[in-house]
Amino acid sequence: MKGSSLDIVVIGLSLSSSWGNGHATTFRSLLRGLHALGHSVLFLERDVPWYADSRDLPDPDFCVLKYYDGVSDMTSRFAKAIRDADAVIVGSYVPQGVQVIDAVAAIRSGPLFFYDIDTPVTLAKLANRDEEYLARRQIPLFDAYFSFSGGPVLDRLESEFGARNAAALYCSVDAAQYRATGEPVEWDLGYIGTYSPDRQPALERLLIEPARRLPDRRFVVAGPQYPAGIDWPRNVERIEHLPPAEHASFYSRQRFTLNVTRADMIEAGWSPSVRLFEAAACGTSIISDFWDGLDRLLPDGDAIVIAHSTDEIVSTLTETSEARRKAIARAARARVMAGHTGVVRARELVARFAAARRSGRVSERAGTLAESAA
Repeated sequence: MKGSSLDIVVIGLSLSSSWGNGHATTFRSLLRGLHALGHSVLFLERDVPWYADSRDLPDPDFCVLKYYDGVSDMTSRFAKAIRDADAVIVGSYVPQGVQVIDAVAAIRSGPLFFYDIDTPVTLAKLANRDEEYLARRQIPLFDAYFSFSGGPVLDRLESEFGARNAAALYCSVDAAQYRATGEPVEWDLGYIGTYSPDRQPALERLLIEPARRLPDRRFVVAGPQYPAGIDWPRNVERIEHLPPAEHASFYSRQRFTLNVTRADMIEAGWSPSVRLFEAAACGTSIISDFWDGLDRLLPDGDAIVIAHSTDEIVSTLTETSEARRKAIARAARARVMAGHTGVVRARELVARFAAARRSGRVSERAGTLAESAA
């Protein structure tokens, strides 16, 4: 630590490539926020071909990004940085995550944190004894467990899984990157997201079927991995991959944007997608499916439109006045700018670091690690 500036190491799924994952944009906003507050971050990313071929941020200006080839390569090259950092964060879905966590915990005596950007998925995996990137025995090793999901899941993490200091650390939006561009509107309703089988029925109900019923309106779906057999209506434009640098333009050219939530996130509740915050920051009105907690973050009818059916989508698109649509967008943007930017989230994170240091729990890790390995 230099003065009030922290040296932080983050080991995450990806920062360099947003292709097919939501982690990169989440990390980018948070790390930009930390940089704006004067903190230094080293991000360690496993060098894998599917991200190496699609890197849209190979050289970030807000942190140091380094690649490693495997656990032994990471520990041999970055052991000193991991040992000396003021805080180390390991993210969910890191390749060989269990081995990475054990290696980092063996090296480090200072504060160690887990950032779960996939909390409902993680808990489902652990319930099925699937330890792809996190072992149940490792959860108590962390001085705090930061969760993409809030609400009741935090109590479950502590009571059922032994997490210390489980706390919500929602995704956030980089206010400098996401703002209205002023471009003319091209689409009445749009959606951005990687194909997911459990989201597809909602996408069919809330965008594809409305497009069939409103052939004179224009729709757009951006994102990779959609099967070739999907019957897209002629008035639905497809964009295979949209890099983050083009997201603001994409949102700004929509009258409404659609948010569709994965089933496990709906079940957990309190799991806002980064797309909600991005769209709101760009001044685009949002239509979303419902999950517990959504109307607390963005009140229905005031800062968002919650829809359950095709009929509700059609009604919103055909009956909402421009004045009403813009008022909803303004209300959402005000809430997001006040509580969900990268700088706001970075301040929350630094406060959690300080709380962990005050708790004095880090000295317990050596004994916990020995017990868990026994």
